Amino acid sequence: MSYRNHLKSASDLVTLRKDTSAGFIKMSLERSLRATQFVEQGRALRAATVTVPDVPTLLANASMHEAILTAAGVSEKAKQYFLEADRQLAMSEFAEKYLHTAGNQFSDELVLRFMLTRGETLGGTMKNVVGYLAEVRLLRAVVAALILRGQPFNYLSRDANMWLTPQPDSSEIERNSRGLTWENNGNPRTLLLNVNVPQVRKNVDLCLFRCHSDELSGKYKTATLNDSANYIGLGELKGGIDPAGADEHWKTARSALNRIRLVLTDPSIFFIGAAIETAMSIEIWEDLEKGILKNAANLNHDDQVASFVSWLVSL
Repeated sequence: MSYRNHLKSASDLVTLRKDTSAGFIKMSLERSLRATQFVEQGRALRAATVTVPDVPTLLANASMHEAILTAAGVSEKAKQYFLEADRQLAMSEFAEKYLHTAGNQFSDELVLRFMLTRGETLGGTMKNVVGYLAEVRLLRAVVAALILRGQPFNYLSRDANMWLTPQPDSSEIERNSRGLTWENNGNPRTLLLNVNVPQVRKNVDLCLFRCHSDELSGKYKTATLNDSANYIGLGELKGGIDPAGADEHWKTARSALNRIRLVLTDPSIFFIGAAIETAMSIEIWEDLEKGILKNAANLNHDDQVASFVSWLVSL
């Protein structure tokens, strides 16, 4: 029962108030950082339009069309489906309803509505950022555990989409990694993020395989994923810090893990979460005690994460 190396009771899993507060602050700073580019875009749009004499002149400037469509509330995804006639209609109706009615302040109206749309985009982006930062946190711990053991490893680069060997001057590998591969007592191990596991017909946050990395790419990938014997461990990683959504995230994760357990009976099943409330912790602990879960950890507790990844790289 490896989880007992870092957990003595259900209460050890509960996210502390200070961790929740720190998590919110971290996400607020991250949001502000990512909003900077939109603020600069707004300033640039203001500078480009403040001297435009009227709305017809603005509409006649093709270089402004993307910004006008954004201000009209048209998302980047929606733009892909627009024909030129659709674009012209959207801009015309937007100008008629909002820009013309703003009179001489049409530039300010354009910029404000542009920023509103960009703000909504940022909200959607932040949901992905939460998951990404959780992955980075966990991979950083795995990398540290491998280095501590003197175990060579390669990482799957997000940018290059290929397996690379860390260089002596490499830093923050985890920020550009979608997976790690190493050997455990001469046996290959490959950890991948966000794997579509065919047996459960679902994307699984973390999968540990007993195979080399080249068996999970190219012509070998499908066969490897379809062979249940290749799976050593599978788990869910929930990085959201908001207590209000914690229970729902756990229910979703628990349902997914139960489906995995029904079709893959041999692998170790685990759960890692950033927001774990008391009721959740009791359920997680019960699943650990029953052997339904093999391990679990609170992402905010460094000692738990270190102990968890030590177990993971030893599988």
